[in-house]
Amino acid sequence: MGLFGFGKKRHQSEEAAETAAEENDKADGASTGEAETVSTDVRDIVLPEPSDEYVGRGDERGPWDVDDENVPDYDEYLDMGAYYLPFLQGIELRVKANRATQQVLGTTITYGSSSVEIEAFAAPKTLGLWDDVRADLLEANKDAKETDGVFGTELTLPVVVKGGRKVVTRIVGIDGPRWMLRGIFSGKAATDPDGDEAKALNQLFSNIVVERGEDPLAPRDLIPMHPPVAPAERKAAKEAAEAKEAGRKMDIPGQPKGPFDSDQQVEVKTTLSRGPMFSEVR
Repeated sequence: MGLFGFGKKRHQSEEAAETAAEENDKADGASTGEAETVSTDVRDIVLPEPSDEYVGRGDERGPWDVDDENVPDYDEYLDMGAYYLPFLQGIELRVKANRATQQVLGTTITYGSSSVEIEAFAAPKTLGLWDDVRADLLEANKDAKETDGVFGTELTLPVVVKGGRKVVTRIVGIDGPRWMLRGIFSGKAATDPDGDEAKALNQLFSNIVVERGEDPLAPRDLIPMHPPVAPAERKAAKEAAEAKEAGRKMDIPGQPKGPFDSDQQVEVKTTLSRGPMFSEVR
């Protein structure tokens, strides 16, 4: 399921890359499928030239932490629990979940013929995690290669998907305060670094806002996630909580006025609403 758990980290790291490549392979072949259309809300951040080090995170560029001084306004982002996703016109979002427990494990964003799988992991307080994870992948995969990228040192890893086709993936990792955000890029975003799809998904990845939370987590544990919560839903929940806190009485549709007696009949109307529709898999 793409976890970096103790004792299984090598196998699961490779499995995560294969999963990301397969997701993109499916999206690339499904030419009749419609991508979820949402408003463009990606902050235009100037990413550095490819290098072996990524500097400026939390100051000039993201991925951001909720407590960073220069964190962008993420009120209109999609809330996934571990992180907030900015919107980009023409993307399709898939939610990865454990079949047995329905626990959300990560997300895959498809844009054109490219995709990026995103997961957030707990990290030690004083040391980064990406160097260790990268070393594990290099040791476990003889075809993996380190390259300089816009997010610092990244990995190029060819994986074989169903049907025997080999797909190139590009794996990046960003260390933040007590977290690491990993992205597995595939499609043109992995093979054409100067193309529009790579630039768009790089921008989206750099705009993500991570919320580590205060729960005790071991290094390499996934930061807990939940199903997508749209901005409108968050706003409604916030307003309801504020109203409850202030002791205000909320209006209920169909609620009778005046004293209630046994002769009155009450019709209760319930309206269900949900935010933007996204495809969910697994």
